[in-house]
Order: sequence, then structure tokens, then C-alpha cells
Amino acid sequence: MKEILQKQREFFKRGATLPPAFRLDSLRKLKSAIKNYESRICSALYKDLGKSETESYMCEISLCLGEIDYFLKNLKKLSKDKTVPTPLSNFYSKSVIKTVPMGNVLILSPWNYPFLLSVEPLIEALAAGNTVVLKPSAYSPNTSSLIKNMLGEIFAQEYVSVITGGREENKNLLSEKFDYIFFTGSSAVGKEVLRRAAENLTPVSLELGGKSPCIVDESADIKLSARRIVFGKFLNCGQTCVAPDYILCQESILPALTAALKAETEKQFGKEPLLNPDYGKIVNDKHFKRILSLIDWRKVILGGKSDENSLKIEPTLMTDVSWSDAVMREEIFGPILPILSYKNLNEVIQSIEDKPHPLALYIFSKNKANIKNITEHCRYGGGCVNDVILHLATPYLPFGGVGESGMGCYHGKFGFETFSRKKSILHKSTLIDIALRYQPYSKHALKFLKIFLK
Repeated sequence: MKEILQKQREFFKRGATLPPAFRLDSLRKLKSAIKNYESRICSALYKDLGKSETESYMCEISLCLGEIDYFLKNLKKLSKDKTVPTPLSNFYSKSVIKTVPMGNVLILSPWNYPFLLSVEPLIEALAAGNTVVLKPSAYSPNTSSLIKNMLGEIFAQEYVSVITGGREENKNLLSEKFDYIFFTGSSAVGKEVLRRAAENLTPVSLELGGKSPCIVDESADIKLSARRIVFGKFLNCGQTCVAPDYILCQESILPALTAALKAETEKQFGKEPLLNPDYGKIVNDKHFKRILSLIDWRKVILGGKSDENSLKIEPTLMTDVSWSDAVMREEIFGPILPILSYKNLNEVIQSIEDKPHPLALYIFSKNKANIKNITEHCRYGGGCVNDVILHLATPYLPFGGVGESGMGCYHGKFGFETFSRKKSILHKSTLIDIALRYQPYSKHALKFLKIFLK
């Protein structure tokens, strides 16, 4: 690791990554490699998470290709120097903001979307002109191995290097001095990353998670709401950081929404979802057992069955849930959807604000006042109105958390800015030199300074 990082430092110091033409060529190589590896990517994702080919392309491959296309179109504009106004106090000068790469970047990625959440931040780091050490998750070994092979074919280690392994490798990497660290994963590990980064004063982005609420009020289109919630919740078997963690349903429509959710779950996944070839699996036995421990059979209205051999758990709906239940005391990160009810929106806002700020929030409503109230008064990373999850599928919106759900953001130009820094440069003319600032000060110096510097 030390040898690889030293090579990357030397490569970066040579300025090889600075020209936009070099960065664009790198992105084109990566795009071509992703296309060539498409079937192998799908196969690896199926082995690790039971993802279907359709889901793998829709939720991982296509988003990476879209991100590359965004930078192929916009990189030259994003990397240009920006001239800004200069105050009178710096008369006959030019003020410029130069966007420069951070340098040597470490990306630590998770297992739930192992290709997307490794390659998408990589794309942005390369677009910004950095070298990258990428450490994918040990929990998704097939995808991690594929990423290592794919990137090794197109990039020299002094530019992009993939380190596989587990906790020991993470520990060793975090003991090294990087110029930036980008981490996606759990809050517990995120705290350790931040603590270790602080020892070297290394800036960090943390993309974490949390219990993301989904609010449904009495004005919502119940059937469409149920359809979209079921899609977003049980996508990737519920192992999505921005999946609706629980529903807050207005009391008056609770029976109707519950019935619609049951009908829609059976429609999308069938009456025997454990036999559905397009329905994924839990990543490993540890998480399988953790998720099962959150199910209270007295409150299950649909699903709940599981198969330990295939690590599959049925899409599960639970009602009559309270905040003291096990399922409400931690982020679920699995195919269990608790449904709670509320009487008025103010209690919803208070409830959400009293808890750690979630990564996402969703509201299904046609009531503009309710939408405004929720989006203005609740603190959360991002979200959707009348849909779920899709706010992360655009390079034109920043994606990131707040407070306990993370810090920093990425996607599109926001990712470019995350992996860059703004360098301020004042170009001063040598043709004119005003003597007011120099000692000895004349008796009129203060008078003139108050005129020009007020």
C-alpha cells in the first residue's frame, strides 16, 4: 500500500492528471470497459446479491454510464478558470478562481450497490484530476474482484489502484496520509473513518444512512403511492441506503393504504416471492439473522417467511408498530416495511426532528401546504415528492446526508466540486502602484483609505 501510494503521489506531482484531455480520455476508457464487462458485472452482482440483470443495469451500470456521459459533455466547462469581480481596493487587478484536484484520493465503498458506489465516485474523482486508491467491500467479493480486474486492464496502478480485503486492509489504508477520503457505509464505521482522518487533518465525505421516513397524507393517490413505495422499499431486497425505512400514514387512510400495499407487493413479487428469480437476497448470514430478529410476527400482515439456504426474506409488511419496537430502533436495511399512523402533520414534523436526521425523506401528497411544511421544516439529506429513491438518479442534484446521515455531497458537478478545491488567485498589475498602503503613512492616508475601503 505504501509503495502504491508513493507512486501515485509522484504521478500526481508530475501533473499528468491535470490536462482535461487526459481526464476525458480516462473516462472514455472507463466507459468502454464498463460496456465490455457488462455481462460479467451482472453475473458478479447476481452472485453477491441475487440481483437480476435488469436491476443490475437499471440501478448500477446505467447510472455509471450516465455519470461518465455527463462529464464527457461538461468537463471542459467545469475545469475552466472562473473570473470574478475585483473590489476597488485592488484596482487594476484580475481575480480568478482556479479549480484544482485534491490530489491522492481514497474511496471506501460498500457492498449493497458494490459496482455503482465504487465506480461513480471514482468517475468524479478522475474527472476532477485526482489519482485514486479504491477499496471495495469484502462482503461483495465477486464484484470487488471484477472491479479490480476491470480497472487493472485500463489504468496503471500509479493512477488508479484497487485494494481488496477486509478490516485489516481498511485499517492500514486509513493509517496512510491521503489528500481526501470518500466513504460510503454505516454510521459506526463512518465515525471511525472520521476519527482516523482527523489524525492527518484529511478532509472527508461521509455517505451514511439512517431511518428514512415516507409520509403519506390523505390527499395522496393511494394506489400509485403504494406502487412506488413497494418498488423503492424492496428494490435490492431492501438493502438501499435511501429506501423508505418506515411509513407514516395519516390515520384516515390507513386501511386503504395498507390494503393497497399488500396488493401491490403481491403484484410486483408474486404470492411466493422466495421463488421469484428477479427478487434478490440478503448479502450474508449475519445480516440475514439481524433482519429476521426485527420481525414481530404478531404485527406481520404480509410476508415474513425466509429461506436460510438462499438468504432470502419475503417482502414483509408490519402494522400497529410503535417507536419502541425493535424494528424502529435501528435502520432496517432489509425487506421489512413498518407502517405507523399519525393524526396531524405537526406531530410528524416534531417526531422526525426529534430523531437523527435521515439521509432521505419522501412525502406522497397533493396538498401543497403539507409538502411545503415538510420540505422546509424537516432536516434530511434529500428526497422526493410523490416518489422514492429517484432523486439519486440524476447528475443535476447533489446527493448526500446531513448530521448523522453524513457530510458532503456528490453526483455531477457536485461530485466534481467534492474532489476539487477552489484556489483563489489575484493577478495584480505592475503598471500602477498606489502608495497609500506603505509606511510611513502620510497625514492624508487614513482619509483616502476610508473613502476607498468603506
